[in-house]
Amino acid sequence: MKLMTCPLNGPRNISEFVYGGEVKTMPDHKTCTDKEWADYVFYSENTIRVVQEWWFHSPSGYWFIAERHTASDEILRTFDPSELLQKRVEFEQASPEKEVVA
Repeated sequence: MKLMTCPLNGPRNISEFVYGGEVKTMPDHKTCTDKEWADYVFYSENTIRVVQEWWFHSPSGYWFIAERHTASDEILRTFDPSELLQKRVEFEQASPEKEVVA
């Protein structure tokens, strides 16, 4: 059985976790091109290295970051996102469009 250490709940069975993608710098959503946004959302380097990844512990609803080696699949450490990220990103709410009645 493979275990992952959740920073909030301690060692848990890997089946309790959901992968959320690599931790990457987000482009400015107001000024970036569609290609830049698609690269951010859908693509990764896919090379052998240590990566920082988002993981979600389903039973507790807790998101955290794990450092994992892509070749060995070894999880080197897990930690709360506040250790890495200091600023919350806020997105503007789109204004509702008027309904067209035919």
